[in-house]
Amino acid sequence: MICNDTQELLRFLPPAARVLGLDLGTKTIGVALSDVGLQIASPYELISRKKFTRDIAQLSSIIDKQNVGGIIIGFPRELDGSIGKACHRVYAFVDEMEKYIDLPVLMWDERLSTNAVERILIDEVDMTRKRRAEVVDKTAAAYILQGALDHLNRHTDPGENAEADDDEIDGDED
Repeated sequence: MICNDTQELLRFLPPAARVLGLDLGTKTIGVALSDVGLQIASPYELISRKKFTRDIAQLSSIIDKQNVGGIIIGFPRELDGSIGKACHRVYAFVDEMEKYIDLPVLMWDERLSTNAVERILIDEVDMTRKRRAEVVDKTAAAYILQGALDHLNRHTDPGENAEADDDEIDGDED
């Protein structure tokens, strides 16, 4: 099921579930994971794309092992905001993926995410070109996921999903 925004995704997440972030490339899929508190995104894995069923099997394995309850996938709009070929590839991937993986999916605007990550890896980490090629896609997935998590946390009341504790139910005060 495709969600319209971070709040809709949040409503479908089971308690203590992580969110998977994906940066879909033609040769690789960058994978990132959130923590269970939905605060921090971390690069997780790089999947070399071979065959769709193999790619889905790898994603399914991660989802099962890491208690993933939702997916945020980078949606690479053109700089002017329009939808181009890369967006259509994401639509096609999500349409196929939904046949195998039954989780809420949010497509998150990822314009220039790879460029931003490469700039950080060059300027701040001083990483070699070869090493950047190995980590840029999974780091871009974390960058995309972190943007969505930040948005989710800015627009969510911290007490909104909290359960009342026993003292509040009994009317006792500390």
